[in-house]
Amino acid sequence: MEICRYREQYRQQIIDLILHIQNEEARIALSIEEQPDLLDIPLCYEKNGGGFWTAVENNEVIGTFAFMNYGGGNAVLKKFFVREDWRNKKIGLALYETVISHLKENNYKLALLDTPSVAKASHRFYEKTGFKKITPEQLPFHYDYPDRDSYLYLLKL
Repeated sequence: MEICRYREQYRQQIIDLILHIQNEEARIALSIEEQPDLLDIPLCYEKNGGGFWTAVENNEVIGTFAFMNYGGGNAVLKKFFVREDWRNKKIGLALYETVISHLKENNYKLALLDTPSVAKASHRFYEKTGFKKITPEQLPFHYDYPDRDSYLYLLKL
C-alpha cells in the first residue's frame, strides 16, 4: 500500500469511491454536482495550500483524505474515506497520520471537520484521536458546512 499526493490518473477512482461510500453505504444522497471540489482537486485543494492524499494498492484507490487551508493556521479536513474491504487494516490511521503530520509540520493550529451524524464508526475514530465534538456556535472561524445532519469536530494541533 502506498500513500501518495493527488494524481490525476486516479481522479475517476477517487470520485467513484467517495460517491459509493456516501450514497450506497451511508445513504446520505450526495451527488457529484453537490461536490464540485471533486471535479477539480488541484484547484480546490492544492492551489490554496491544502492537500489531497490517496491510499493506493495495486493501482487501485482504497482510501482518501484531504484538507483545505482556511488561513490563519486553520485547516478543514475533508473526504476521509476507506474502501469497505480495506477497513480495519489501519489504512485510515495511515492516511490520518499523514495528513495530521503534514499539518503540524506546516504550523497549522486547528483542524476542523464535519461528518454525517450516521457515521458512528467515524465519530469513535475522531474521538479516539483527540477531536472534540463542538456546536456550530463554537466554530473558531467561519466555515459553511453542508446543510445536512452533520456533527462538527475540532482538533487543536
